[in-house]
Amino acid sequence: MSTIKRNVAIIGATGAVGEEMISILEERKFPVNDLFLFASQNSAGTSLSFNHKKYRVEVLKEEKLDIFGAIDLTLLSAGTEISQKFIPLIAEKGTVCIDNSNAWRMDSDVPLVVPEVNYSDLNYFNRKNIVANPNCSTIQMVQVLKPIHDIFKITRVVVSTYQATSGKGKKAMGELSSQTIALLNQQEVHVKEFPHQIAFNCIPHIDSFLENGHTLEETKMILETKKIMNAPSIRVSATCVRVPVFCSHAESVNIETEKKATPEEIRALLSETKGIKVMDDPAKKLYPLNIMATGKDDTLVGRIREDFSIANGINLWIVSDNIRKGAALNAVQIAEALHTEFL
Repeated sequence: MSTIKRNVAIIGATGAVGEEMISILEERKFPVNDLFLFASQNSAGTSLSFNHKKYRVEVLKEEKLDIFGAIDLTLLSAGTEISQKFIPLIAEKGTVCIDNSNAWRMDSDVPLVVPEVNYSDLNYFNRKNIVANPNCSTIQMVQVLKPIHDIFKITRVVVSTYQATSGKGKKAMGELSSQTIALLNQQEVHVKEFPHQIAFNCIPHIDSFLENGHTLEETKMILETKKIMNAPSIRVSATCVRVPVFCSHAESVNIETEKKATPEEIRALLSETKGIKVMDDPAKKLYPLNIMATGKDDTLVGRIREDFSIANGINLWIVSDNIRKGAALNAVQIAEALHTEFL
């Protein structure tokens, strides 16, 4: 990594993803010269620790954006509305924005990047000084799909997700906890963060419903997969479900390929793929679990088996920490790539 140090800002610093970004920057020894933290009014004046030093959290204000002229990289995880409003203003100051929201993902001038999958797309980051971080459920899936597609050419994907409450933030995790405690103590359950009770329940509803019957979350997975893999002809069908776990998303993925692939070939291929760990020995009850993925960098894959209902079909089970690889780590990996090769 270059010996140059960078001034880095994090917008949404006190959220679950923002705090993880800070932790990963420190853990991976990203060369930070100075760190600038921004969050909502509720967090103003608080301090967060980085490299044994305290940094004050400020409120992001339109009239105080000149500071970004001295900031090299800005990592954002503050929601679509904030990103739509502030990123164009920040990017024109010269800082490169790595955005974790849905605001810019499908913009043709903005690269949508999972470094292990489409690193070279960072070549056009400077069209708008923006790089988009994909949806968490998309990231873990394309990590697995890309090496398979490169050799066997995927023609169709059917995915059902089992998404953790952390995907909706700290308050959502708290609601799962409080509802669980209430139910176990025969108390009233309060519903606020989700459309229905999440404790001891599954909700096939993530983000808003569109007129075509799909949710926005499902649509993100469909469109983002095609863009990241540069494969517009792949047919993708998604059903996204919120489940009562705190961390790590799981996915049941069925793929159809042009060239026949055996489970043994898929296991061997994925075992050699960076960022993926194959855990697939059912006889020993070895397969990916949420608790195995939480806090880990790797995306876990198992239950690799042939789908006998079609000519060239494979089923897989994929689990990854949605806050880590699904958001914060992927953003930091983008920052590392920009720092070493593109800035």
